[in-house]
Amino acid sequence: MLNSNIIMKMKLKLNIWSILIFGSGLLFFSSCTDSYESFPVDQFTEDYVFSKTDSMGKQASAFLYTMYDILDNGHNGIGGDYLDAASDDAISINQNEPDVYKLAVGQYSANNRISSVMGWSKYYTGIRKANIIIKNIDVVPYKTTFVNINGEVKPLNKTIKAEARFLRTYFYFELVKRYGGVPLLGDSIYKLGDNMEIPRNSFADCIEYMVSELDSIKYDLRSVSMPDPTMYAHAATIEAAMALKSRILLYAASPLFNESPISTNNAAQKPLVGYESYDAERWKRAADAAKDFIDTFGPNGRKTVNLSNNFMGIFLSYYSSTVNPELIFFRQGGQDKSIETNNGPLGFSGNSLGKGRTNPTQNLVDAFPMKDGKPRGESTLYPYNSQKPYDNRDPRLALTVLYNGANWLGRVLETYRGGANNPTSSAEYTKTSYYMRKFMGNFVSATEYSNNYHLWVIFRYAEILLNYAEAENEYLSAPSQDVYNSIILLRKRAGIAAGTDKLYGLKANMTKEEMRAVIQNERRIEMAFEQQRFWDIRRWRIAENVFSTPLKGMSIVKTLSGLTYTEVDVLSANFDEKRYLFPIPYSEVIKNRNMVQNPKW
Repeated sequence: MLNSNIIMKMKLKLNIWSILIFGSGLLFFSSCTDSYESFPVDQFTEDYVFSKTDSMGKQASAFLYTMYDILDNGHNGIGGDYLDAASDDAISINQNEPDVYKLAVGQYSANNRISSVMGWSKYYTGIRKANIIIKNIDVVPYKTTFVNINGEVKPLNKTIKAEARFLRTYFYFELVKRYGGVPLLGDSIYKLGDNMEIPRNSFADCIEYMVSELDSIKYDLRSVSMPDPTMYAHAATIEAAMALKSRILLYAASPLFNESPISTNNAAQKPLVGYESYDAERWKRAADAAKDFIDTFGPNGRKTVNLSNNFMGIFLSYYSSTVNPELIFFRQGGQDKSIETNNGPLGFSGNSLGKGRTNPTQNLVDAFPMKDGKPRGESTLYPYNSQKPYDNRDPRLALTVLYNGANWLGRVLETYRGGANNPTSSAEYTKTSYYMRKFMGNFVSATEYSNNYHLWVIFRYAEILLNYAEAENEYLSAPSQDVYNSIILLRKRAGIAAGTDKLYGLKANMTKEEMRAVIQNERRIEMAFEQQRFWDIRRWRIAENVFSTPLKGMSIVKTLSGLTYTEVDVLSANFDEKRYLFPIPYSEVIKNRNMVQNPKW
C-alpha cells in the first residue's frame, strides 16, 4: 500500500486508478505519467482512498486537497501575465502575442481556445472530483469532529462533504460567468457507455442550483478558519460560502445577464445566455446577500471579518502578529520572490532583477482620485498638475502602481525615456512607463528581493462592501446612506482625507447614475489586478465602450528644463458583442447534439 505521506506529496494527481474523470471533454480516461511509474498504481483504488479503516481520513483529505489545487492562482496565471492585462487596466510587456494579448484583442475561437483562462476542462474535472467525494466520504470513519457556527458538534465527514459541495459550486460559477448556462450534473459520476449528450441548463437554473447548494451546506462548514492555511488553500468556511453567494447573485443581477443579454434570434440560446426578462428584484436579492454577510460576520456582528489596516499586507500573509481580518478565502502561495522577479521594474540586476511583465495603463492611473477623494481636476485642495501627475493622489495608487519618481529598491525609479528603468535600447522595457506594485513585498528601501509569502485572494471583505453598495444602489431610486457608508469605509481605510463634510470626496445627494460611476471606479482601483476588472466590464456590459478607444500609456521625456508628460496610445483592442461570453469548446459541440453553442460563435 502507498504510504499516506507519499500520497500527500503526490497530491493524488492520478486521482483514482482506472476511474473515469472529466477532462477536455465531459469524459475521458486518465493516464499514468512517468513520474508515477515507480509506484504501485494498481493499488490506487476508490476503496483505498476512501478507506473504512482510515480513522484519520488522510487519503480522503488528500484527495480533497487536489480540489483546492484547481482553484485559480491569478499571479501571472495567464501564460505568465495577470488577467487584468486583457482589460483596460494593463498590458503585457511581451510582444510575442501571449495568451493575455489574444484575450484582449479577441484572437480565439471555439476551436482555437485559450485554455489558461477558458477553464472548461479544469472546472469539470473539479466537479467530477467533488462528486466522487460526495459519493464515498461517509464510509471513512473519521474520529475528528468540528463545531459549526451554531455550536453543534458534527463528524468531520460532514464538513469534508460540505467543502466538496462548496468547491463544486465555485467551479460551476466560474463556468457560468464564462459561458452562461452549462450542464448541471448533480451528483452523477458518469462511466463509459453512459449517455453523455447532456444539454445545457438555463442560466436561471444554474443560478438557483448554486444558491440552493450554498444555503444547504453553510451550517456544515467550519465556523472558524483552518489552523494551518499553508496546505494547498485556506479551507472553505461558512464565511466563504456566503461570500460566494454574494458574488453569484451580483453577477446574476448585472446587465449582461439580467437587463441586456447577448442578442440572438435563436430561441434555444436565449435562456442560456441570461434571464429572458429583466427583474429589479434580482438587485435586491444580491444586496440582501451582501448585507446578510456584513451583519453576520462584520464588525457589528460576529467580528470575524473586517477591513485590514494594512492594505499591502492583505496579499502577503494570513498569520502575522494577528490574523488578517479581511481575508475570507484564499490560496496560500509558497515563500519565494516570483511575483517580484516577474513583475518588478527592469533596470536592476542580480537579486533585484525584475522582468516588468505587467504594465499598468494610464487609464488605470487616471482612475485614482486625488488625496481628498475628488477626481482629477475637481479638487480645489489638491489641484492636479499634469507635469507632476502623481503628487497628492489616493494613497492606493502608490501601493498599486510603480511610476516615475517612486522609491523602489533603495533608489528613485526612472521610467522616463532613456532612464535607468526605461532605457532606449533593443531590450523590451515598460510600454506604458509604469510597472505593477500590488502583491509585492515591502522593497522600498531594501536593495534586493527576498522571499515572501504571496496569497492569491479569492474573497475579501472589501469586495462584500462593494457588492452591497452596487446592488443596493441599483435597486433604489437614489443612493441610501448605507451605500455612502460602504464606499466611505473603503476610502477611510485607504487614507483618503475625510473633508469638512466627512464624505471622503463623495458628493452629497448623488443620483443613482452618479453613484454607479463612483462605485464602478472604486471597485476598479480597490480590486486592481485581482481578476475583477476583466469580468466587471463584461457583466456591466460596457466592454464595447471601454475598448472603443485605444488604451493609453505615458511618454515621459527628460529635457534641460525638466520632465514632460504626454499620453500616448499603446494598444487598440476593439470589442464585439459575442465576446461577452466565451465559445463552448468545439469538441463538445460536435460530439453532443444537445450542446447549444453561444451566440455568434
